[in-house]
Parts: sequence; structure tokens; C-alpha cells
Amino acid sequence: MTKSEAQTRSEIIDQQLSQAGWNVKDPTQVVEEFDILTALPEGVAEARTPYEGHQFSDYVLLGKDRKPLAVIEAKKTSRDAAIGREQAKQYCYNIQRQLGGELPFCFYTNGHETYFWDLENAPPRKVVGFPTRDDLERFAYIRRNRKPLTQELINTSIAGRDYQIRAIRSVLEGIEQKKRDFLLVMATGTGKTRTCIAMVDALMRAGHVEKVLFLVDRIALREQALAAFKEHMPNEPRWPNVGEKLIATDRRIYVATYPTMLNIIRDEAQSLSSHFFDFIVVDESHRSIYNTFGEVLDYFKTITLGLTATPTDIIDHNTFRLFHCEDGLPTFAYTYEEAVNNVPPYLCNFQVMKIQTKFQMEGISKRTISLEDQKKLILQGKEIEEINFEGTQLEKQVINKGTNTLIVREFMEEAIKDANGVLPGKTIFFCATKAHARRMEEIFDKLYPQYHGELAKVLVSDDPRVYGKGGLLDQFTNNDLPRVAISVDMLDTGIDVREIVNLVFAKPVYSYTKFWQMVGRGTRLLEASKPKPWCLEKDVFLILDCWDNFEYFKLNPKGKELKPQLPLPVRLVGLRLDKIEKANDSGHAEVAAREIAKLRQQIAALPKESVVIQEAAAALARLDDDNFWISLSHERLEFLRAEIKPLFRTMSETDFKAMRFERDLLEYSLAVLNQDMEQAETLKEGIVEQISELPLTVSFVKQEETLIRAAQSNHYWGKTDTGEMEDALDELNMRLGPLMKFREQQTGPGPTHLDLKDEIHRKEMVEFGPQHEAVSISRYREMVETMIAELTAHSPILQKLKNGQDVSADEALELAELLHAEHPHITEDLLRQVYKNRKACFIQFILHILGIKTLKSFPETVSEAFDQFIGQHTHLSSRQLEFLNLLKGFIIEREKVEKKDLINAPFTVIHPQGIRGVFSPAEINEILQLTEQLAA
Repeated sequence: MTKSEAQTRSEIIDQQLSQAGWNVKDPTQVVEEFDILTALPEGVAEARTPYEGHQFSDYVLLGKDRKPLAVIEAKKTSRDAAIGREQAKQYCYNIQRQLGGELPFCFYTNGHETYFWDLENAPPRKVVGFPTRDDLERFAYIRRNRKPLTQELINTSIAGRDYQIRAIRSVLEGIEQKKRDFLLVMATGTGKTRTCIAMVDALMRAGHVEKVLFLVDRIALREQALAAFKEHMPNEPRWPNVGEKLIATDRRIYVATYPTMLNIIRDEAQSLSSHFFDFIVVDESHRSIYNTFGEVLDYFKTITLGLTATPTDIIDHNTFRLFHCEDGLPTFAYTYEEAVNNVPPYLCNFQVMKIQTKFQMEGISKRTISLEDQKKLILQGKEIEEINFEGTQLEKQVINKGTNTLIVREFMEEAIKDANGVLPGKTIFFCATKAHARRMEEIFDKLYPQYHGELAKVLVSDDPRVYGKGGLLDQFTNNDLPRVAISVDMLDTGIDVREIVNLVFAKPVYSYTKFWQMVGRGTRLLEASKPKPWCLEKDVFLILDCWDNFEYFKLNPKGKELKPQLPLPVRLVGLRLDKIEKANDSGHAEVAAREIAKLRQQIAALPKESVVIQEAAAALARLDDDNFWISLSHERLEFLRAEIKPLFRTMSETDFKAMRFERDLLEYSLAVLNQDMEQAETLKEGIVEQISELPLTVSFVKQEETLIRAAQSNHYWGKTDTGEMEDALDELNMRLGPLMKFREQQTGPGPTHLDLKDEIHRKEMVEFGPQHEAVSISRYREMVETMIAELTAHSPILQKLKNGQDVSADEALELAELLHAEHPHITEDLLRQVYKNRKACFIQFILHILGIKTLKSFPETVSEAFDQFIGQHTHLSSRQLEFLNLLKGFIIEREKVEKKDLINAPFTVIHPQGIRGVFSPAEINEILQLTEQLAA
């Protein structure tokens, strides 16, 4: 029903202002019909009426100093809110002209849609509700005091790597250009959290933001993020502190999981303003987050930064769209390959060993079971012919202890060990199910009893002993034992244990995103300043792939494409609309009327506190008019399908088991209306089976015994009168639907348990990763270093060097000949290539190998010089940083650069004039000095 402007104000806008804490009746807070003096028309000396030369703003919101903070222009619900846009703007400027002071903020609304306009600073944008007085005063303070972000220095002690600085600059520059959505794609382990904290630090110091929300998808990641903010921004108050449940409004940094924040914004008792945050970071941004928790971002609608480690070519295009990026073009990207190939590397490379057992490859059947095991099975009374399983059915339909035992034994043999060479280094076992994880734990305990059950532990999210100080995750991270964390989903993403040197894929993985997150658990390098006795060095980590995952993703780079499923409440409403349409078309008006009444009840039950529902106020307002429902035309039904049906995704507090039963009854009645008796019969059998599973031992169920027994008879379903049938279905839904939660699931006998001896069928090392040659180079270095260590005991020249004495040119030549005689491939040229130093001579390599004088490789020298240069010039723009990164790579590759190179390709990609178009003459001189030093 259309409301007049007066009704819109009194019934909707006054209410919305009240929700934001404004008392419309208190003239020290809100002035209605605010009188604004304007200039009289030219040539008119004095006003002909008392109102000439006056404008009246619908609302003016006042600050604590009683000065106007904001103007609100209201229109009736049937009009476009934008009609008030120019009017509201004029009022703001006229108030400033009349009273002096700051320009008020501008709002225009029709009650259903509200727009906020920070005049002279940003274009208008749609918002949810009005800000509180504190919000508006914060906006005014920020507008008054903020400094240009292009000149704000970055704290390189928080994030000082060149790519981190480039990522921060790209976002800061975007904010200066009034962009509001950003997406950073950074490989796991490259410091996404630190990069964000340095960005928040710069934004706060520049006065652009005061309140920041960091959203994560699991409690463990929340604790990690809180600890990181505490370490790097210790003086900024954080929420939550230990034990805090209710939201506190006096902090600056907020870290929360998506479900926690969704509950807060839907809980009227906590009533957090939709304008409360100035900046939101969304950790691990992907489509599933938005399907479930997109309401959080819809509510706050502030400057938003998405973070993901998913490679750019795999990111769902919906994610790019959410952050207003072109497909494949995030705000900034830094890949795993770039991190591994950097000199020195920022991430650890890996080797893959594929292990597959005979049963995994060939299945379990008479053909593959050993004769010895066949005899055992016969003695146990089992039919050999009936045992026939595919390899893919392991850990699903069949559980074979021997296969898991073999995987554990192979792991203990092949794993990267600690310094003593006995126990494996820190390891994650990725298992298929919790039961699978427990079985693996039992095998470790049985095979290695000398470690008293401490070697391997199961870590799953629903175990309360996992979290907190002294919990299993804390033990795995900070204690010598356990060495093996056996995980189901919990450790797949986000957990940061740098000492992990082995990953075991004891299950198949089908999501490419998840797969790379799992690989990312091992990519972090050690912190030199914090060595742990069980992991003193790490230059590579090992992946034992027991399920051919790497092969799968070579063939299916994007993994399995999962079709998004419609939520159950949305499907139920869709069925109801189909039934209404069919009933109308087939002349069953009474059936349609019955379903319309149910649909209206469902619509009335939508969560009004949800921002999705609030934003659909205009569409829902159409349904308040009884005339809308009197004749539900096809056009109106399409409106309900397009505009109303999707709103039911907000239904989270409901009895889903009862709803599934209602859906089945609806599908049955729709099949009857469609006269599809075959489908109706199939659906009826399913409904009767569900009813038969209701346990009469439960008192609530026992009370409905008569109906339960009747509903299982053919007589109950044999009604020919449509009205009678509908009555019967309604009775079933009303009386038995709420009992479905007591239903006894008739599950099958469960998987087959076997204990058969398995054997290794295939075991091979695979060089998989960005640096295919890494293994051969590291082995070459290992060989040279081992040989020199052995020769030192017998060579007087090597002993002289070890004791810090100089050697003559002849002695150096003699040493070179000795090594060449021992191994013809130890030459100065090869050493230069392997140690990546084109200038060092033979003796310098020997001193480096003996640990007397460290020799930096040329790429290390170049990278260090550029890092130092960037650290001294953190004001540089993202384009200038991009140029320097290109220049660094150019010098490492060509080993020199000339002035003329800097105005030619590849530098002309960044600017047609090359360096001249990017840097000032003074900056160019500094860069040339840097390149000359490197060439010297």
C-alpha cells in the first residue's frame, strides 16, 4: 500500500532514526522542518509571504554541539528516492551558507531505499539505515583530519617485503581514487595478515579509518589474527578480549568469525550500527562465504578488502564481480611461483612422492587378495567371491587396516626426519573422516609403542582439547611431541606452523582451492631468530600423495565444479508457487487459496532484522495490499519468484527436518495436480517410509500413534476428493512434521572392515612445482660440500683455509686440480652457476662451503639492494614499485643494465617513455647510482 510522505516519515523514517539512536522528539538531536534562509529572487526587495526566501528540510540531525551534522530529504514510498537528491544537496549548501561551519552530510530516502552522499568527497551510495550520532561525528572528524594516503609512509617493520609494499600501495591509491572494493591474491605464507595490518596501520595514522573489522571463517584463525594485531599494533584496543561475548563499541580493531558477526547484526539487543566500521578485511574471500554470510557485507557496505590465496586463474568470476574487479584482474597478485623463485626465496619449494598400494590401484577382490589372506577369510566364514571393491571405495565402503598400516610404514621410512634422523619432522596427515583419523592414530600407537601414544595425535575441530594454551594444537606447534597431527578439515587452511616438513595426502581432494591451501601448510620458511630443536633447517618439504591428487589436478585444473544448491526454504517456496500456479490453471481455486494463506504466513515469518529483508522493503510492501493476492496472475507469480523467493535464503532458525517433510508432501500434492500418478506413487512411498521410522518409544511420537498407523495404510492415501486429500496432507504436516527430528534413520550395515596385507605398487619421486631443477642443483651442492668436508682431513691447503690462513695462487690451482680429479664436474664455471655468483673465484666458493666467509649470490645481492632502496622510499607509488620490480628482475636475468635500456622494452610497458615517465630526474639519478653499484 502506497504511503504519503507524512506517513513515510512517521511510520518508517522516524522508526529508522530511532533504531539508530536518534530521538525525533528531542530538538537538541533532530529538527524536523528545519528552516533554511535562502536568497530572494533577483529584483525582489522583501518577501511577499512569510515563507518566501525560506526552505524547509524534512530532518536535520544535530551534533553534540547542536550544529547540523546531516540533512535528510524524505519522499513518499511510491517515489524514487533519487528525486530528493538535488534538493538535499541544496539544503546542505544553504545551511552551510546560513550557519557557517562544516558542510552537513547528505541523505535522501523514500523509506525503503536510503542514499548517503558525502558531498565534495564521494558520489552518493545506497546504505542500510541511518548512522548514529557517534558515527556521524566520526565521519566528520575523519573528513576534517585525514591526510593524503599517497604521502603516508608504510611501517616496513610490519610488512617490509617489496611485494607487500606494492600490495599496500595499490590499495591506498585506490582509496584515494574513491574506490571502495579491493581484492588481494597472495599465495599462502606470503604474509597476507601482516600486509593487512601494515595497511590498517597506514590508514589509521593517515586518519582515514578508526574502526576496522577483520573477518575470518574459523575460531583458530581468529586467535591467530588477534595475536598478530596484538604484536604489530599493540596500542590499538582490540575485540574480543578473552571471555568477551557481547560486542564492545569502544575498540578500534575487531576480529570475528562470519557466524559471530551475522548473529551480532541480527540481534536487536546488540544493535550494531550499519555504519560502525570504516574498513573491513574479508579473509579467504570465495563464493561460499557470500552464499552464506554475504549479509554481513551487505549490512556494513563500507570499504572492503578481500584476501585469497587461490591462484588468479582459478578464482570464481563471482568473486571478482563482488570486488568490482575485471575477471582475472585483482587489485594486486603475488603468486607461489614468484615467492619460491625470489632470491632469497620467500616460500619453501616441495618434492612430491607418489605412493599407491596394490589395493588402491587394483581394488580388493579374489584377484588381488593373497592366498594366505584368502585362507584367513575362509576360516572367518567369509565368502571370497562376495569381496569385490574398487580402489576408490577404500575408506568409504571398505576399510582395510593393512592399507592404512602400509601408508604409515612408508611415511615413517620416507619422511623428512629431524636432525637426529630418527623421528619424522612435524607432519600433517590429511584424512578422509574422523573415524579414518582415529584408525590412523591407532596404527601409529600399535606400530611405535615406545612413544607412549604421543607420536601422532588426532586434531579435529569439535574436540575441545584442541584449542587454547596447552591444547593439542599448541602442543603440536610448540612441543617436541606430537610430531604428526592427524587432521580432518581442521588443519587444511590457515594454520601457521613453520616447522612442517611433511604433508601426507591420505585422502583424495577434489577442490583445487582447498588443495592449494593444504599444500600451503608446508610452504612457510623457518624464522632464523626462533629455531626449534626438532627443525633446525628447511629448504624443501615433502608431500606424500597416496591418492594421485597431483595427477588429478593436472588433468582437471579446476577440480570438481560443484553446482550451488538452492537452500531448502527457497526450494519450498518455489514448490508452493508452482502449486498455486497449477491449482489456478486447473480450476482448483480452493487449493490455491489454501497455499496462498500458507505462503503469506511464511513471508510474515521472514527475519525482519536481516539486512536482506530490509533492503527488499519496497518489494515486500507490495504484498501488504490484500488486492495483490486476490487475483494472482502469471505476472504476479513471476514477481514472487524473482523478488520474494530468493529472500528465503535468510531463514536459518528453523526446523529443517520438519521442512523437508513439508517439501515432500508439497511435491506429492503437485504431482497429483499434474496427474503424474507414477511420480506421485514414488513420492508417497518415500513419505510412508519416513512416517514408519518414527519411534513410538518417544512419548511425543506415541501420542500420534493412531495417525502414524493410519498414514501407512493405502486407505489413507486413496481419497479422491481434492479438498479431503489436502486436509489429510495438512494434518500430516502439522502433527507429524515436528516429530521428524525423532526419526530413526534406517542406515545400512556400514562399511566392510578387513585386515588384509597390502603392498606398495608404485612409488616415485616427482619434481612438481615452479622450480623443476631445484632437486638436481641442491644435490650437486650437497655432493660438493660432502667432498670438501671429507678432503679437509687430508688436504693441507684446505686445512690452511679452515684455519683462516691465506693461500697462494699456485696452492689455489693445486686445490682446484685435486677437486677436479676427485670429481670432473667440480669446476669454477659450474660453481658460479650453482651458487649464482658470476664474479666469485674458486677459493671464495671453498671459503663459503667451509663456512668461513659467506658468499652472497648475485640475485641475493640485487634483491637485498632493491629491498633496502624500497625500504628507504616507502612513499613510492604502486606504478613506481612495479617499475623497480621489473628492473630488479631485468638485472638478475641480464646481470647488467644500461641507461638506454630504461627507456626501451620491457620498461615501456609501464610508461611509453620508460623510466622518464615514472620517476623524477632526481629519483632517476638515485636509481642509476643503484644500478652502477650492482654492476661494479
